Amino acid sequence: MTHDRLRLRALPALAAAVLLLVAPGCAKHDAAGAPALRLAMVTDAARTGNASLNDSAFAGLTAAKSLLDADTTLVESRSASDYQPNLVMLADEDFDLIYAVGSPMSHDVDHVARSFPKRRFALIDGVAEEPNVSSVVFREQEGAFLAGALAALVSKTHVVGFLGGKDVPLLHRFEAGYIAGARQIDRHVTVLVRYAGSFDEVAAGKAAAGALFDRHADVVLIAAGKTGLGAIDATRARAGAYAIAVGSDQDALAKGKILTSVLERVDVAVYRLAEDAVSEKLPSGVEELGLREGAIALTPFPYSRSVVHPAVIAKLTALRAAVVAGTIVPPGTREQLARFKPVAL
Repeated sequence: MTHDRLRLRALPALAAAVLLLVAPGCAKHDAAGAPALRLAMVTDAARTGNASLNDSAFAGLTAAKSLLDADTTLVESRSASDYQPNLVMLADEDFDLIYAVGSPMSHDVDHVARSFPKRRFALIDGVAEEPNVSSVVFREQEGAFLAGALAALVSKTHVVGFLGGKDVPLLHRFEAGYIAGARQIDRHVTVLVRYAGSFDEVAAGKAAAGALFDRHADVVLIAAGKTGLGAIDATRARAGAYAIAVGSDQDALAKGKILTSVLERVDVAVYRLAEDAVSEKLPSGVEELGLREGAIALTPFPYSRSVVHPAVIAKLTALRAAVVAGTIVPPGTREQLARFKPVAL
């Protein structure tokens, strides 16, 4: 296992972007002047390299390496069976903070945190119960609500689709918010829902997206990790079809075919926790972030302006303001969706 160091003079672009959003604290050094902040991260089975949640989390770790002069270690899990061994391996070393990325790791984080009560852990996009764990979750339904509204505004068939990886509560937040957003714009819209059954099978994503397009959906929200790459391939090949990506900025993967990406600013959450580790003020419990905190956002349609016209952007801006103000509360569960009624603005 290696520990990488990158000084401020070699600041990467991603870290620079984080610098604009958060004021960095002072770097922590030991008596010899060497970096004393040691950070480690374990990805879920989706790993990095596919513009997923893990990539955004790793961008935050990269920023901490550059701006806080931290030693950092990344361990990528190949399957769920790797989660506990990877966490234990890191907990056996002297890290100031060990990040775990993804709600599927909740049980494993709790188990390892109980075994290593003096270690500090952070679970990103999930909830753990142990007092030595900082949990960060996102109100994904707020971004999905805006994405659903965008889909309904752009759709010509009045049929839009939702494609998830696995049918789990985390994705129900995306599903419920997306359907509510579409209905906010078009009460008679048809929203097709399909789960590919995997977060890391590209072929399954391509087949699932193709099935939605075959049923006349012309805009599909893709929340499926690596599986989503296959769905994007299917979108690229289908005339008149568009995708909305989730997690990190994937707009450039299919320029003009991806309307926008729903961003979870996991990088900012990771970096802020690193700052907390510097000041030795890591929080316990759960922190929830959304549109109001700037932790959820849509990318600004860099390649889709031919479809996303100024009038569409104006409507989305008004809806965002209504969510931030609390006038609209996007549903985060299927039960809440059943009670949701569009709000007159």
